[in-house]
Amino acid sequence: MAVSVREVAAAASVSVGTVSNVLNRPEKVAPETVARVLAAIEELGFVRNDAARQLRAGRSRSIGLVVLDVRNPFFTDVARGAEDRAAEDGMTILLGNSDDNPDRERAYLDLFEEQRVHGVLISPRSDDLPRLERARSRGVPVVLVDREAPERSFSSVAVDDVVGGALAVRHLVESGRRRIAFVGGPSSIRQVADRLEGARRAAAETPGVTLEVVETSGTTVLEGRAAGEAIRDRAPEHRPDAIFCANDLLAVGVLQALIMLGDVRVPRDIALIGYDDIDFAQAAVVPLSSIRQPAWLIGYTAVDLLLREARDGADFVPEQVQFQPELVVRESTGH
Repeated sequence: MAVSVREVAAAASVSVGTVSNVLNRPEKVAPETVARVLAAIEELGFVRNDAARQLRAGRSRSIGLVVLDVRNPFFTDVARGAEDRAAEDGMTILLGNSDDNPDRERAYLDLFEEQRVHGVLISPRSDDLPRLERARSRGVPVVLVDREAPERSFSSVAVDDVVGGALAVRHLVESGRRRIAFVGGPSSIRQVADRLEGARRAAAETPGVTLEVVETSGTTVLEGRAAGEAIRDRAPEHRPDAIFCANDLLAVGVLQALIMLGDVRVPRDIALIGYDDIDFAQAAVVPLSSIRQPAWLIGYTAVDLLLREARDGADFVPEQVQFQPELVVRESTGH
């Protein structure tokens, strides 16, 4: 059974108020009294209810983070950046995985609001944001992560995915590829849609370049493998000569499928490029070219914006931070 402050006070022969002062304002208590209270705390095994204290103050010292897919190392790196910035202000990150499921996303938002978190960082699954607007109207700061805010209504930290998609396809075209397939989905994920839009724009710049869309129901390795198997099973003349995947997990799956039977050579027969530049990309059996996002910096910057919004309140003007993607060339595209 938990030890109470009253029990600590009795053991140290002081008042409950004195114990509270030792815990929160020790400079106001005589050193010998502090020592006596700390000795009682140690002897009884008292653990302070910090969460209750923070809630009485209005907000907890935790920040909620909801990501689309915790299995994706990109979001792991985002969380690390968020955690590092939060720690600088003595805060912690509570991580929720929506798994691209609207019900789970809603449940985490409800939970975080019930916990009275200091604010919420979220990579939302769609542009339908009334739930976030309601949270903010009740005083919960909200920052979008890896997504731009529609009409600049929220602060956001993202990468220009249209530019990233164009970078990937231009690289393939400059490498001599003309029949390009885009593997990714679902299109309801804004990042996927933006990367495809950039790919289409780049393909349209060069006569004779075609862009085929192979839509997947998710952005996992297994979805990539299924798409890769479908492409591998085509007659050689009907295969693309290059594939751009919406993220690196898809690209890893496509690579596995293409080389599994040994009849498709990467990059000689089909060049392959992914997106995010996760650690797996460099470690793949054929190191993957990719479009790099500064994942750690995205998380760090998002917390920084959230803390400023929490501090400034109604005077805070939403800010949109957009980083530029970077092409990383490796063996999978022939360089």
